Amino acid sequence: MNAESPDPADAPAPLRVVLVDDEHLIRSALATMLSLEADLEVRGEAATVADGVRLVGAEQPDVAVLDLQLPDGDGLELAARIAEASPATRCLILTSHARPGYLKRALAQGVLGFLPKTTSADQLARAVRAVADGRRVIDPELAAETISSGDSPLTPREADVLEFAADGAAIEQIARRAHLAEGTVRNYLSSAQAKLQAANRHEAVALARRQGWV
Repeated sequence: MNAESPDPADAPAPLRVVLVDDEHLIRSALATMLSLEADLEVRGEAATVADGVRLVGAEQPDVAVLDLQLPDGDGLELAARIAEASPATRCLILTSHARPGYLKRALAQGVLGFLPKTTSADQLARAVRAVADGRRVIDPELAAETISSGDSPLTPREADVLEFAADGAAIEQIARRAHLAEGTVRNYLSSAQAKLQAANRHEAVALARRQGWV
């Protein structure tokens, strides 16, 4: 007697995933990679916090994969708004700005995943499944750095601006990189310098880097 073939109707429904990243090329690549997984279904893409909230509200996905830096805010702000719009959706931050300050804030907000954009497609797919299952997935190097770095006096945005200033960029360049007004950039730099008791922004960058805060 031949064994009965499994009924496709008995297979679990694929995990519903949405992506929020303002870099179209990266977002499209992530969508393509995740769509190759039989148990994952990309239900939509967005490029801003506002569009991300609307998308999650409409799709009610299992997992939202979020970029940390967005034109109208950041991924952690979006994660907080997702918790209100779709409480069952779990969030995974995927970023090129992986720093202890952001990780601490993410964990405090209940974000389950925090990984660098250098993560491989296979690792990302596994991370999405783990986060959907309620398990935490944190980049081990960042986790170790966070434990050893101590508490930073800088806000995440102050750390961002310092990082963008590290190569000696002018205020207008930093403003473009950080999606901020030039006056706001000056305020963040001034605040960071005061907190670090630095003579100028270059010294502030050096001090923050030695402590692992940028």
